[in-house]
Amino acid sequence: MQPSFVKPWSVLQSRDVALAVARAGSSLALLAIAVWLGGLLALGALAAPVVFRVAPFPASADAMTMVFRRFDLVAMACAAVLLVTEAARPVLRVRFAPVDHARAGLSVLAAALAVFEGTRVSPRIAELHRAGVIRGLGDGGVELLRLHDIAEACGKVELVVLAAVIVLHVVALSAPRGSPGA
Repeated sequence: MQPSFVKPWSVLQSRDVALAVARAGSSLALLAIAVWLGGLLALGALAAPVVFRVAPFPASADAMTMVFRRFDLVAMACAAVLLVTEAARPVLRVRFAPVDHARAGLSVLAAALAVFEGTRVSPRIAELHRAGVIRGLGDGGVELLRLHDIAEACGKVELVVLAAVIVLHVVALSAPRGSPGA
């Protein structure tokens, strides 16, 4: 006979292990989001405006194109980590509450935007820069302007969606112990 303070494995597995998995997954996801969000803000809101203002063209465009192409890899890696943490929950039988479904859906949206930007938009921008296209001049310049606007919109949507994912992680982790989201 077990002492009353020792929980049977099924209770440990269903509550304590699920909570530990949820916390570990959220911690890993939040670290990935922090890198991703920080990079978006540092590059889009801080570095790019300064580089384009201070450095002469075409060096400014070449430099920022290289930086954004590298960051695309970082963003896509962070997106992969985020998606793996969400996919691991049902595999490890961590119950999903409605807040978890919303968070997973927004995580997929953010990841899709990062992949779209990193595999479609940025490579085409880099190609146009290599060809010497100037934003707004001629057909190529109009396309470059359009692509730049798309990249900017993707980044802004990613910021908002990732902020929402952070909030939903906090909401899920602050749910009462033993509730479906915990």
